[in-house]
Amino acid sequence: MTVRNNSNLNYKPLIVEVMNTIVNKVQLIGHLGMDPEVRTINEGRKMAKFSLATNENYKDAAGKMVENTQWHNLIAWGKTAELVEQLCAKGKQVAVEGKLVNNSYTDKDGNKRYSTDIHINEFKLLGKKES
Repeated sequence: MTVRNNSNLNYKPLIVEVMNTIVNKVQLIGHLGMDPEVRTINEGRKMAKFSLATNENYKDAAGKMVENTQWHNLIAWGKTAELVEQLCAKGKQVAVEGKLVNNSYTDKDGNKRYSTDIHINEFKLLGKKES
């Protein structure tokens, strides 16, 4: 969000501009929790599903170090899915960028369930290069 002061007016109101390039944008760095599951759907288009763990370290009130791990469901489509299939494996450290997608469904017992996935459009392998 960019906040700009319009100095042409005597009362100088703030004009707030929302930048479209950062609406619903997610960037994460973490380790893959599984090998990607890749499927071919809709006339040969690939889809890759995998999980990513992000870790946060902090000291609790007693001064003890605590590690908090969050798990994220990732989905890649098309060419990105093909590259994920070739390059990514469980344990690899990656940086991903994408958008949040919320879903709802009814399970086999008739209960409404919700999930949030990150549809990635870019990723970069991090960590040591393999020889």
